[in-house]
Amino acid sequence: VLRESLSKRGVRVITGLGKYFRQVDKNKNGLLSQAAFKEALKVFHLEVPEGDLESLWLILDDSKSDKVDYGEFTRAVFGEMNEYRKAFVRKVSFAYMKLDFNKTGSVPMVDIRKCYCAK
Repeated sequence: VLRESLSKRGVRVITGLGKYFRQVDKNKNGLLSQAAFKEALKVFHLEVPEGDLESLWLILDDSKSDKVDYGEFTRAVFGEMNEYRKAFVRKVSFAYMKLDFNKTGSVPMVDIRKCYCAK
């Protein structure tokens, strides 16, 4: 049911969910509580019947820790990336690492200007 709902609404919901999960992950460990997961589904208007939600949680929380890893969630919903997408992500990651001189996780425009000329 969740996969069906997500596939209808596309990439914007996926990227929005990722951003939302990072915002609610206060200790930055990549783990979501069941309450945060339910709230995210509500925020993004992803309707999942309560019984299905409980079943989904049991599948996602296979370690029985009452937490779900966001990466595992995306793989469970969307499956593994194909080789083309993996290669693309590696290229983008490599480019980003080159731009992020200070290894801060963000790239200011000043640093981009050092590497890129739009002329």
